[in-house]
Amino acid sequence: METLADYTVPGAKKLGSGKVREIFEADADHLLIVTTDRLSAFDIVLPDTIPGKGRVLNQISLFWFRKTSHIIDNHVVSAHVDKYPEPFTGDPRLKGRSVLVKKAGPLPVECIVRGYISGSGWKEYLSTGCISGMALPRGLKEAEKLPEPLFTPSTKAEPGRHDENISFESASEMIGHTLMEKVRDVSLAIYSTAYEYALGRGIIIADTKFEFGLIGGELVFIDEAITPDSSRFWPRDGYAPGGPQPSFDKQFVRDYLETLDWGKTPPGPHLPEDVVRKTSQKYLAAYEILTGRSLSL
Repeated sequence: METLADYTVPGAKKLGSGKVREIFEADADHLLIVTTDRLSAFDIVLPDTIPGKGRVLNQISLFWFRKTSHIIDNHVVSAHVDKYPEPFTGDPRLKGRSVLVKKAGPLPVECIVRGYISGSGWKEYLSTGCISGMALPRGLKEAEKLPEPLFTPSTKAEPGRHDENISFESASEMIGHTLMEKVRDVSLAIYSTAYEYALGRGIIIADTKFEFGLIGGELVFIDEAITPDSSRFWPRDGYAPGGPQPSFDKQFVRDYLETLDWGKTPPGPHLPEDVVRKTSQKYLAAYEILTGRSLSL
């Protein structure tokens, strides 16, 4: 199966290259975002691509942007390659894995909503009894559902560094209290809508990470939306708090990497073929369960 590790095209102005996405200037008001098949873990881009991953991420994001548009506007303009401006129009490499968006000024915080206690939140809870400065009940188990979803912002780390959970107050100092309150409320509303929908399809969204920006002073939903890269997806059937859960996301890769003698610094290790194959299958399964559609690769 053909994969895409990088994307370039003559005449295109690349504005940035993230862990997974390539960002190009389309015109004065728009960007083109291309989702590759790269995989990052512990904020390190791994050397192996995951077949189909970019298309899954792009299509799931478009699905959620549509489903949450009644809560907040998003930056999507079109995902039809034939409607892209030159030099991108009609490029078959972009089909299914790209989107034309309105330019926005990204906020300097990442917005995490946790419905269950896992990952870095679990580690912080074990150490302090809190997450992002918020005290939690004593005696919680790993992967247990929280009394109510928590909004826990984090920093946007520089390449090679790890994001850090910060308090609501610290985030407010970065962008202003009123705007941070709106970001929190919108994040919780999006999570609630997505959680209830996904639960009905057999998937628990344990936590997820959002990004927002400003267009003309108005808050908009940007980047990606509730994907297996930005969320923990657990199968509802068989859910049992008290330890790690089976997942449809890249936690499968993180768990494998934790068995290695690797310092979580570049370069990342290669993945065995079976880990690559199973990860691809998990991403595809997440898409098909959530949308009820198959994804042709």
